[in-house]
Amino acid sequence: MPFYQRVFNIRREEILPVTLSVLFFFCVLTALMMLRPAREALGVRGGIDAVRWLFMGTAVITLLVNPVFGLLVSRLPRLHFITATYLFFAASLLAFYLLLAFTPEAIGVTTGQVFYIWFSVFNLFSTMLFWALMADRFSLEQGKRFFGMIAVGGTCGAIFGPWLASVLARPLGTPALLLVSSGFLVLALCAAWGVARFRPARARGDSGDPQEPPAVDERELVGGSAWEGLRAVFRSRYLLGIAAYVVILAIMATLIYFTRLQMVAALGDDLDLRTTIFARIDLITQVATLVMQALIAGHLMKRIGVPVTLALLPLTTALGFAGLAIVGSLAALIAFEATFRAVQRALMRPARETLYTVTSREDKYKSKAFIDTFVYRSGDVVGAQLEGLLGRLGMGLAAVASVAVPLALVWAVLALWLGGVQQRIALGRFPG
Repeated sequence: MPFYQRVFNIRREEILPVTLSVLFFFCVLTALMMLRPAREALGVRGGIDAVRWLFMGTAVITLLVNPVFGLLVSRLPRLHFITATYLFFAASLLAFYLLLAFTPEAIGVTTGQVFYIWFSVFNLFSTMLFWALMADRFSLEQGKRFFGMIAVGGTCGAIFGPWLASVLARPLGTPALLLVSSGFLVLALCAAWGVARFRPARARGDSGDPQEPPAVDERELVGGSAWEGLRAVFRSRYLLGIAAYVVILAIMATLIYFTRLQMVAALGDDLDLRTTIFARIDLITQVATLVMQALIAGHLMKRIGVPVTLALLPLTTALGFAGLAIVGSLAALIAFEATFRAVQRALMRPARETLYTVTSREDKYKSKAFIDTFVYRSGDVVGAQLEGLLGRLGMGLAAVASVAVPLALVWAVLALWLGGVQQRIALGRFPG
């Protein structure tokens, strides 16, 4: 068995499409993470309570954008609506650059909040569209083997983006970072075209994967209505289950996010100390994520299956919140958050994306867009308001854990159900 197949679980004819996918995700995450510090700095000008309302504003905007994206999916071929989406975001970055470069006096709290919401929408749609193409291009069997490996590209981009921003910010100026980010989006688009168009010159089924999707005619339209993605979610128990899984994920991530803000804020106003703590969390997370993605994720999902892999994050969350309530220290929070984010990115996200490999093309783009943007941001809003309510009641970490732990156990049961249904759909034994 060749080295690359033994270590990375990839066959020879899959190397090029997987490499292009890794490059695609690397460019997307580099573009995003170059701008994230600016988003955070502009967003918190109004205080933590203002961030909670920005979450709500983002949810509303994603709901309004979804029918527009659905219309693009209905009326344009696959590569055309992918191109239109990424070029729109690249053009938006150019517009923000012109605003920052030529009218810096116009930048205030309101402008910063507009950028915060725009960036949040950009973040959701760009990553959603990447994973939608992966679910459309690869089969369930392939997704189990190398979606974790493909996610390595995103992690490397998440590391490279901030580093590149720190190197270029001083000589070029902060506004120029938007142009560089726009350039990476164009590179991502080129990789997307390669992923969508490349097909190994071999007969279907030679790989031993009977579920391998057939080649797609790029001129073929997905069709349907602009709101079909929303309606499909409420008609399908499977898609509704995915939506519920995503809502709970967002609630948990938001509870951790605001718990971190509160605990770090309690240490004082020392900016250097806060920066050091956040950097330490990021460093531990990125290292753990890279190891899991490169060496564990593909083999783990293949051996223990999607259901158990999906349930790992809920179980990690339940144990983490219980431990945090008992210990209550910043060190415990750092360990918990780093573990949560590493398991989320390296194991849960690739496993969750395989859930869409057994759905229709319309669901891969329209329903997934609705779930990964509006439904996810709705979970953010619920989590932010829930954390705020518990904070106002003065109930502390014990109260947060008393809500989070039972919810995490429900989340784990839902994960096992989704994985089981996925297998039945793949075998044609589940009606929808």
